[in-house]
Order: sequence, then C-alpha cells, then structure tokens
Amino acid sequence: MPTLKTLAKTAALAAIIGGGAWGIKYASAPAYDGNVGIQFSAGFAPARNEDVDFHIWYPANSGGRRVTVGGNGVFYGTPAGKGAPPKEGRFPMIVISHGAGGNAGQFGWIASALAASGYVVVLPNHPGTTSRNASAQAAVRVWERPADISAVIDEIEANPQTYPYIDTSRIAALGFSAGGYTAMALSGARVNVEALQSFCDEGDHGMSDCAFLARGGVDLWDMDLSPAAQDLRDARIKTAVIIDPGIVETLTLESLTQIDIPMMILNLGQEDTIPAGVYARQASEAITGAQYEIVQDATHFSFLAQCKPKGAKILADEGEQDRLCDDAGGRGRGAIHRELVQLITGYFATVEW
Repeated sequence: MPTLKTLAKTAALAAIIGGGAWGIKYASAPAYDGNVGIQFSAGFAPARNEDVDFHIWYPANSGGRRVTVGGNGVFYGTPAGKGAPPKEGRFPMIVISHGAGGNAGQFGWIASALAASGYVVVLPNHPGTTSRNASAQAAVRVWERPADISAVIDEIEANPQTYPYIDTSRIAALGFSAGGYTAMALSGARVNVEALQSFCDEGDHGMSDCAFLARGGVDLWDMDLSPAAQDLRDARIKTAVIIDPGIVETLTLESLTQIDIPMMILNLGQEDTIPAGVYARQASEAITGAQYEIVQDATHFSFLAQCKPKGAKILADEGEQDRLCDDAGGRGRGAIHRELVQLITGYFATVEW
C-alpha cells in the first residue's frame, strides 16, 4: 500500500509515453548510439479483463532513435534507443513493479542500468494505481497487482517470436513500495486480512496513506479484502529484490517462513527513521536466507527518479504534501542511486536463478 498517493496529485505531469505525441518525438529524434533499447507492449490481464501495458528495456546495439523515457517538469527522464537492435542472445528478465501512484517511465534510471548489465527489464503500468488513474479504491485492491505481473509473464511466454531476446527460464521480481508488496506476494507472502482492515485504526505508520484513503472515502472495514489473503505466488519467479515494501506489517509470519527463493530486502534511510509501514527487518528475518540491507542518507522517495532544479517548487505549487524531491542529507539522489544500482546488480550477479 505505501505509498498509496505517491505522485497521484501530479498526474498532469506523468511521463507515460504514447499516442500522437510519441510519434512526433520519435520522428524527429536523433540516431541512438548507446547500448540500451526500449520497446512498448501490452498483455491481457484476466483478473482485470483489460490489457496491461508495459515497457521493455533490453541490451542493445547502436541503432534506432534516441528517445527520453519518462521525465516531466519535476523528474528527469532516461535516454534509450527505440528500435535499437537487441544484442545477440537471450537474457534473464527482471519484472519491476512500481509504487501506487507511480508509473513505468519513472524507473528508467534503474531499468537502464540493469539492461546495460545484461538483463531485460519489464515494467508494467498497474491499472488503477498509476500516475494517470490512481485512486484510493483501486490502491486497496492489492491482490490485483501480482496478477498483473503474472499476466505480463504469460504474454511474453506465449509470444517468444516477439520477445526472442528474453530467457523466460530466468525471471526475477523487483518491487518498490506497493510494488515491494507485489514482489513479495509473487514470492509467496500472504496478507492477514484483519491486519489489513485495521491498518488505519491506530496511526499512519509514518506514511501518508491513511489520510489519502480517508480523502478518497475509503473505510477499510467496509471493504471485502478477503482476496488479499489468497496465495498469489508465481513459481516462475526465481528470485526477488524488495525495496521499502508496502503493508509489510500485514504479511503473515507463516507465509514469510515458507518463502523459498533467494531474496534481498532493502530499506531506505536511517534505521530509526524508516517508517513503520515499510520497515522490513523483521520480515527479512523470517525469510530463510534473505539478505537485508539499509541504504543510508535516503528517504522512501529516494527510489524515485532524480528531480529537476524546479521540481520541488512545482510539487509544492501543485499541493503535494510529501517531499518527493528530498533525501535525508549527506549526499544527493544521484549518489544514492549509484549505490542502489551497485547493490542490486551485485545481488543479481551472484544469486543462483
């Protein structure tokens, strides 16, 4: 669930690429001479009875057109080669789940780094919880998100001719915030429904989610949250990296002890200031063999893209209460991102999957 409202108020600034505007940008774009390609696709999600669109970042040779993925008045985007020829071979796939109110284009900074390291990175836009259409009602239906990921994997497995550079025998999940819960659910974690329904009864867990739900007219006790307890594990997921996982306090101890895939869990910030809603040390200790790390000088929002110089002012003018452009001090977001890239690529390079 956390952070349920991240970027929801900045929907007008969302960097979801598509439609005629994309065609104009692409037609006038310069030639691409880098090593990371970008492709856009979609797959049908039975749980939603609609398509889920997704971005694919892949190891590439020079070619195609240089485009910027994501980015707006607040955040920097990331360059990639649209139409760039894939490098020869088949590469492991990492599926990234964004936070509620976020979007696929927001995480080009990590997707690009992973693709340059030899991975194909798939980033779905979760319907109902993206920058374009986030709502409190949709955000609470957390069980729909893991089903989105499974549907995207189904699409890729069913069409190997469309995705010939993806090795579907090696699939990992990476998730941030609500996406962190999503990746944990795909790994076997299950929700205690009563704990989820009482989530907002006594405080906000150091996040702004409960206030967001209240403004959206959501009372967790009035909703049927029983589907959240189901087993949403996808056996095709061989390993996972979890960053500041949302609703981690509601996950059952029994389900955590039964997770049997390698996992790294990261929290952002000083340990005594990490919001309770995403503090994951206890969860990591329940998972056999899980690796737990804390990234210093960070906040929950440090996993978002780097902000432009006027980004914080734009957000303030929009009425955004969360300080999405602020880190904890000591070093900038670029340095924090470099550490995160090192941790994540280092983990995937050494784990057996």
